[in-house]
Amino acid sequence: MPPPADIVKVAIEWPGAFPKLMEIDQKKPLSSIIKEVCDGWSLANHDQYALQHADSSNFYITEKNRNEIKNGAILRLTTSPAQNAQQLHERIQSSSMDAKLEALKDLANYSRDVTFAQEFINLDGISLLTQMVESGTDFGDMLSFTLTAFVELMDHGIVSWDTFSVAFIKKIASYVNKFASDISILQRSLAILESMVLNSHDLYQKVAQEITIGQLIPHLQGTDQEIQTYTIAVINALFLKAPDDKRQEMANILAQKQLRLIILTHVIRAQRAINNEMAHQLYVLQVLTFNLLEDRMMTKMDPQDQAQRDIIFELRRIAFDAESEPNNSSGSIEKRKSMYTRDYKKLGFINHVNPAMDFTQTPPGMLALDNMLYFAKHHQDAYIRIVLENSSREDKHECPFGRSSIELTKMLCEILKVGELRNLFQGFSAGNQDIFPFLFGPFKQCIHPSKDWHKKVLKALATPLALVFPQIQVPDFPKCYD
Repeated sequence: MPPPADIVKVAIEWPGAFPKLMEIDQKKPLSSIIKEVCDGWSLANHDQYALQHADSSNFYITEKNRNEIKNGAILRLTTSPAQNAQQLHERIQSSSMDAKLEALKDLANYSRDVTFAQEFINLDGISLLTQMVESGTDFGDMLSFTLTAFVELMDHGIVSWDTFSVAFIKKIASYVNKFASDISILQRSLAILESMVLNSHDLYQKVAQEITIGQLIPHLQGTDQEIQTYTIAVINALFLKAPDDKRQEMANILAQKQLRLIILTHVIRAQRAINNEMAHQLYVLQVLTFNLLEDRMMTKMDPQDQAQRDIIFELRRIAFDAESEPNNSSGSIEKRKSMYTRDYKKLGFINHVNPAMDFTQTPPGMLALDNMLYFAKHHQDAYIRIVLENSSREDKHECPFGRSSIELTKMLCEILKVGELRNLFQGFSAGNQDIFPFLFGPFKQCIHPSKDWHKKVLKALATPLALVFPQIQVPDFPKCYD
């Protein structure tokens, strides 16, 4: 006959004694069970003792988590969380460096347990740790365990991040530059900076004054993926919390070819698998970058805006070498209008008379025109060739540059989910957070058609574009990072 559901059979250890086999009645108060165990070993003051798991976690057993005890579990009788916290609070202030190091090592281990953490925090333990960091007297393993304990304690969400001083922030920021070779200290420092930025607007401003993307770049060039992951996490946090003007400035830095190549070479193309956390951080960076395009994507062209109309004139000038044509050239106005209409038709616009109207639909709005101008300026030979090739085809064989570019931009925005609000910090899982490595380049490069890719578009010969575009998938796009 199986034992009652409320009874679990366990072994309980106590230093210097043989383990005790015991049946725990889950209906009895935990304090009564601890008293029974203490009485079995003739230990007084049972309120100063507690039970904890004897596995690597060493987590305390409380009324909240006692139902997690399984049959056959090995438990340990130990000092209570309050007693342990008091002892460690005193030990980490020892004048003996060896004793202090051992105490900090124990503190880092116990701080993972929220039950212990609450007791240590009640003793103002967080302030003690920050003072130790600010003093600048601890280095090496001692500093590493101090920072580890701090991170573990703060991860429980008991203490607000707004309580920390500028001196503490400056010290942590200095470790990012000072201890590049000490992986443990660097990793903890990056983790602290990320949490500061994400959890406090005031701390974001202070951290942003101390840390620049330029200072973080060297950590992306190392071989430790965990350090690279935390580095990108800090960049993402700074990016996410930055005001609009600062965010665009950061985006410009991230768009620089050197940084993109560093991420591509040392992170994405490194000779190792990308773990889930790194994949998630790359995904967040990708989303934050592409969401900067939302404003242009949702901006309609104003047909009366001369500056915007000049972009269309520039597309015409590059394609047909019309630069030498003076504004007051001879010929009737009607003749000039006819010439413009002819050229705009060759450029592939739907509205040959007023092509500005082609950019009044959102999405893709003005983003499509941005892409077209980028392509025309940076890949001028290919641009001219595409325009001229299509202007000599019959209507049923043409692949109009203007319309194709607008449709491609719209399709890219849909594929990349530009502007969609998503929970960037939910757990990563393959399938719902896609990373496109070749998109760690300028977005505008994505409509630069290579020869093979262009052939896909040219399937529009005698086929409506609406039927062709669904056949173009993300992997068909050229690699935009070179």
